[in-house]
Amino acid sequence: MTKRSALSKIGEFGFINVIKKMVKTDGSVLRGIGDDAAVLRFDKDKYLLLTVDMLIEGAHFRRNMNPYDIGHKALSCSISDIAAMGGLPKYAVMSVGLPKDLNISYAKSLYKGIIDTANKYKINLVGGDTNRSDKIIIDIALVGEVEKNKLVLRSKAKVGDLIFVTGFLGGSFKSGKHLRFIPRLNEARLLVDNYRINSMVDISDGLVQDLSHILEESRVGATIFAQAIPIDRTADLKSALYDGEDFELLFTISKKESRKLIKDALENNFSFSIRPIGMITDRKKGFSIVYGSGRERKLTVKGFRHF
Repeated sequence: MTKRSALSKIGEFGFINVIKKMVKTDGSVLRGIGDDAAVLRFDKDKYLLLTVDMLIEGAHFRRNMNPYDIGHKALSCSISDIAAMGGLPKYAVMSVGLPKDLNISYAKSLYKGIIDTANKYKINLVGGDTNRSDKIIIDIALVGEVEKNKLVLRSKAKVGDLIFVTGFLGGSFKSGKHLRFIPRLNEARLLVDNYRINSMVDISDGLVQDLSHILEESRVGATIFAQAIPIDRTADLKSALYDGEDFELLFTISKKESRKLIKDALENNFSFSIRPIGMITDRKKGFSIVYGSGRERKLTVKGFRHF
C-alpha cells in the first residue's frame, strides 16, 4: 500500500466522511453518522438512541491495568455518548475477544466491571458474543431513549451561544481518570430537564477536536479563552486542549439561558462544576483561542485519532 492510499493520509475523521457519503438511510433515521449517537424515530414522545464503542488492548488500555476498570470504561464510553444526546441508556449487547491463555479471574473481573456499571445505570445487558483473539477487544452497542423535546445534537449551536464545559480537563492518563471516569449522565439530564441546550458533545478526543465537531456540524466558528479553561491539577493547557479521554460534557447555550444556569449553579450548589470557556461566532471568524495577554491565535484542529 502506498502512502497516498493509506488511511493515515486522510485520517480517522476523513475516512468517516468517506463512509458517510456511501451510506443511505430511510425516513426512520432522524440522525445517522455525525453525532455521538444515531437518532431513530420511535413513538410520538421519544426517539431511540444507538451508539457503539470498541476498546482494543494497546490502543485504549494495557493488559496490566485493572481489568475491572477496563470493563467499567468499556460500557461508560457508550453511556457518555447517550448522555451527550440528552438521553438515558436502556439496553446493551457486547462482543468480547479474549486471548485463549488469558487468566480466568482476569476475564471475570473484566466482565464484573461491565456488569456492575450496567447495574449502576439500570442498563439491561441482553446478549452478545465471545471470540478468541490475540488481543483483548471489547465492543459494546448501547440503546437509549430521549424525549423529543430534550434531544440535543451537535448541529444546533447558534452564533452568540456561550460554550460551557463540566469538570476539569487534561491529565486523564496521568490520573487514571480515563479508566475510572464517571459518565456525566446525571449532569446531562439536569441540563436538558431545566435549560434549553443548543448543542452538546462529550470530550473523548480532546476539547479542540470535539468542539470542532460542533463547529463543523453547526457551520459556525468559536473563540475560547485560555484562562477560562478548567485545567486538572495534573495537566497543563496543551493537555487540556488536546489530550482527550476526559469524558466531560461540552455544550452551548444562549446568553439568556446561561445567566439562569449560572445563577442556579451558585444558588443550588450543583454537585458538579460548570465553566463558560468561550463563545460561538460566525463561521468566517474560524476557531481561535485568546490568551490572558490578549493575544489571539487560530487553533489547529487535532486531538486523539486512531490513524
